Amino acid sequence: MTFQISAISIYNKDGEIRTVPFQTGTLNIITGDARRGKSAILTIVDYCLGSDEFVIRGAALRNFVHLFALTVVKDDQQLFVARPAPVGKAATNTTFCIISQAHGAPPPAYTELTFSMPLDIAKKVLSKFTGIDPSVQLPVARSVRQLSPSVRHGLFFCLQEQNEVANHDLLFHGQTEDYHRPALRAMLPYFLGAVDPERAQREHQLKLLRRQLAEAQERLEAARPFQHASGTAAALLGEAIEANLLDPAPAGHLRSHDEILARLRIATETTAADTVPPAAEDPLSALAATRRDLRQAYAQTRVRISNLKTVAREKDDFLGQVHEQRARLATLGLLPRAHPEMPPQDGLCPVCGSHAPDASQATQIMRQDLERLNAEMTTIGEATLDVNARIAEEEEALADLRAALARNQEEIEVLSAGQRAASQDDPQQRAAVVQGRISLFLDSMARHTQAPPVADRREELTMQIAELEEQLGNTVQDDLLSSYLSLVNQKIQAKATALELEHHDEPIRLDPQALTLIADTRRGPVKMSEMGSGQNYLGYHIATMLSLHEWFTEIRSPVPRFLILDQPSQAGFPDETRDGGFGSARATLLNLYTTIQASLQELHGNFQVIVLEHADLDDEPFRSAVRARWRRSNGEALVPEHWITYDADQ
Repeated sequence: MTFQISAISIYNKDGEIRTVPFQTGTLNIITGDARRGKSAILTIVDYCLGSDEFVIRGAALRNFVHLFALTVVKDDQQLFVARPAPVGKAATNTTFCIISQAHGAPPPAYTELTFSMPLDIAKKVLSKFTGIDPSVQLPVARSVRQLSPSVRHGLFFCLQEQNEVANHDLLFHGQTEDYHRPALRAMLPYFLGAVDPERAQREHQLKLLRRQLAEAQERLEAARPFQHASGTAAALLGEAIEANLLDPAPAGHLRSHDEILARLRIATETTAADTVPPAAEDPLSALAATRRDLRQAYAQTRVRISNLKTVAREKDDFLGQVHEQRARLATLGLLPRAHPEMPPQDGLCPVCGSHAPDASQATQIMRQDLERLNAEMTTIGEATLDVNARIAEEEEALADLRAALARNQEEIEVLSAGQRAASQDDPQQRAAVVQGRISLFLDSMARHTQAPPVADRREELTMQIAELEEQLGNTVQDDLLSSYLSLVNQKIQAKATALELEHHDEPIRLDPQALTLIADTRRGPVKMSEMGSGQNYLGYHIATMLSLHEWFTEIRSPVPRFLILDQPSQAGFPDETRDGGFGSARATLLNLYTTIQASLQELHGNFQVIVLEHADLDDEPFRSAVRARWRRSNGEALVPEHWITYDADQ
């Protein structure tokens, strides 16, 4: 079992304590006028259970309360959790005081409290008290990070603020926050009991391995060694010649990788001559002409490959027809005899085996046709092999042309960049720019050469990924989630029927991805937001929360065993609804509390509901569940009136 709320307490600057007690295992209602501090009960619980923000509103609470505290109980254990209000202009306070107490002990005096526990440690202590396993790691959809369940995640199912309890667009507490929705989707299966922690860990490991494989591929691409006479090196060599840093090489001379690098190093140490190279020597024009030739050769090679593939297909079709004709003749027993010394059976019909005139002549003609077909099959088969070999040669040539085009494009880009960077009117400046580009290239290549080799782990990672995928191939977890949701859905539908909600006579299901309820009708699925009327939204919220807590209790899930509802009656019910008025609205609200009470009775004290209300009914189970009435007429409120004092200069 996990914890319920025994009391909330507030302290003023003088150390005076105001405590609001609650009964565990039952319905607790605080009713009263607006702005008397009812809604602050929910936000105080949220703040003391590790909220990252100071969520408490109201001038009296912010100005005259210096400490907020919560007393929670589990079996015979009791924990007192205190958290100060922010000091000065601070947005929140991140220190806690958490004390283990004897069951039933009152809140300690302010002087007995020491605030030294940081927020992250306080969350871990509260999560452990809730019963959450700290070693569990859950994967988050479309993210490489993992989440550890905490008490904060349990509060998704324990709190319903005033703007949430009847909201048609959201079902769970905090669902409006973008960063909460992925956490909700990850946590719902866990708290429902459908998550195997070991499987969750393997799923996260699989996600990490896939990312490592992609990164390994990127590193190998980046570490690929420089190709001999690469486009960049060759283009820089051309720039150096054009800038008069090097003499032109003999026409048609093939340069090795080492020769190009050696000449580039010479270019960095050479002082450019003042003469300008002949106008006819334009490397860009030469590269453009080369590119035209390469593109023409590329197009011609593609045409040849297409023609060869057409010939191959035609030969395959013809060969298929020849096979068919040969098979027909072979069935007549006209294949070569197994024993050539056996004399032919002249005068016998090859079809029926009987004696017939001119049978020998017909047999001879068909045998000749069969021999011709055998010869054609052999010839065509050999020709097909030749065509396939030609196709392979042409495709290899096409790949070489594609690589040559890529190198040519790289040379054009490098030369174009160099010409844009340097002044055409100043040979010395152009030469200096080219030398700088060559130096940068040589330095980059040196760093690449000296860097430690990148290990190729792709095969290892691929094997690990395949192994994990095989382990995770089964759908046990998905089946468990579907099964458990089906049981929860049955509970929701039963409560929808008791509350007479729209679509209560049709299948209702909780969608763990859309985080909403859906009614499956003959007209198609209907989401909760499309069901209409505040009564339906309110009813389905409460039906869902009660059903989930019934399931959490049955499977002993580590979710806090309380539900706080802030003003379920909303503005549709006046502050004072006693003396039997307000007809159907009153009956609807009373039916809501009857449904809550039925759920509490079914759980035999293992669940607690706290309701903060405007309405005040004089009927059971409402009347006996009221713990306080905070009204202006009786001067009662969360913050005592004598705490609210202002200095004269305020």
